[in-house]
Parts: sequence; C-alpha cells; structure tokens
Amino acid sequence: MVINTYNAAEHLNRVLDSVKDFDEIVVCDMESTDNTVEIARQHGCKVVIFPKGNCVSAEPARTFAIQSASSAWVLVIDADELVTPQLKDKLYATIACEDAPQGLYIPRKNYFMGRFMHCFYPDYQLRFFIREGTVWPPYVHTFPKVNGRTEKLPARPNDLAFIHLAKNSVYDRIAKTNQYSESEIEKKRDKHYGITALLVRPFFRFFKAYILKGGFRDGKAGFICACYEGFYQFVIVSKLLENTHTKR
Repeated sequence: MVINTYNAAEHLNRVLDSVKDFDEIVVCDMESTDNTVEIARQHGCKVVIFPKGNCVSAEPARTFAIQSASSAWVLVIDADELVTPQLKDKLYATIACEDAPQGLYIPRKNYFMGRFMHCFYPDYQLRFFIREGTVWPPYVHTFPKVNGRTEKLPARPNDLAFIHLAKNSVYDRIAKTNQYSESEIEKKRDKHYGITALLVRPFFRFFKAYILKGGFRDGKAGFICACYEGFYQFVIVSKLLENTHTKR
C-alpha cells in the first residue's frame, strides 16, 4: 500500500496503526518539515522522497509513489484516512478471486463541523488497483487511469469504507476553495461556460448535496456544507470566465 505525505504528523500514527497488517507500506513524502518521515520509519515503512516544488496537492507524486511499491496490487490512501479491518479483509478476499477486477472504487466517510455528512457519502475513490500500467493524472481531485475493469464496493454496510479524519471545518473549506479551484480549472480549460453557468452549476451542486444526497438530514451543518458545495462551483466557473475574458 502507498501513502502520500506532507507535514502529516497529526494523524499519521493512527493511520499507520490501521494499515499495519498490509504486506508493504510505502510512504511517499514531499519533503515534510515536521516529523512525518521519522514516524513513518518508526512504523517500519519504506520511505521515498518526491520533491515538493510548487505542488499544492499530492497528485503529482501519486504515480511516483505507485511505481515505488513492489506488490502487484496497490492501495493508495491519504495521510488522514483510516482503513477498517473489514475493508482490509475485503480487499484481500477480492484479489484472491480469479475474476477480480483490475481496480476497486472504495467508499469514504467524510465529516464536517464534527459530524458524519450524508451528502458526501459514499464519495467513491478509485484507490485499489493493479500497479502495472496504472497512471495518476497530476491534477487535484482526479482518479487514476487503470488498465482494466473496475468495480465499486457496496456502500452498505459502511464498514467497508475509508474513515476520513480531516477536520474539514468552515475555515478549512474556505482556505481550500481557492487552492483546489486553481487545479480544477486546469482540467476544465476546454469548457466554454456562459454567464448562465454562474447560476445553474452552483444551484445544481447545492440541490444535489442538500436534497438528492440527503444533506438535509445533517441539520445546520448539512445546509452550510451544501452552500459551500455551490460556492465552490461558482468560484470555478468565475475563474474560467475570467480566463476567457482576459485572453480576448
């Protein structure tokens, strides 16, 4: 398995404890300035270094990290995600089957303002796959390109899911909006949005999070979270329109 890190000491001990029974643990560190690497070595992990440079996320280091593993199958997790024993057993059972898919989407349980958010679940992540031929695009919020068939683990029961330890507070959402939206527009530069998209896309994202995915069940936190989902889309569209306007 592979973990990408940068100044990840806060949760790393818990994360590494949750994956201690895997065959191999590779920590790909992006030149941390805290004791992340020391913690990884204390847990017996194989540590490799990827130069951070101007990277704002782990995605540019993903392919390097995957290629640094020696196992035929790789599980990729973030440094703030726990792997449940049930999920570990399911993954090993899957690859023991002759007709196993080449990649698995795994649900993830996310939290906001201190509570589990229905509007995010199952938040499928393509994180378990054959190592050979898999490449991860160097953009934030992207999935790896797996050479073969992929399937999804069932969302119920939800013990077959990552547990996301990120605080994901209001402060965090605001701080990450500008950072992550910059990477998002790299993927959407060929999109041609008009002024209508400033209304339609944010409203649909809010409606999807609050109504279709059940954010209303999460009380005030669900409403606030859905609003930020809409705002995030508004920022992305605004930046794309700004780029189009300044090029004229």
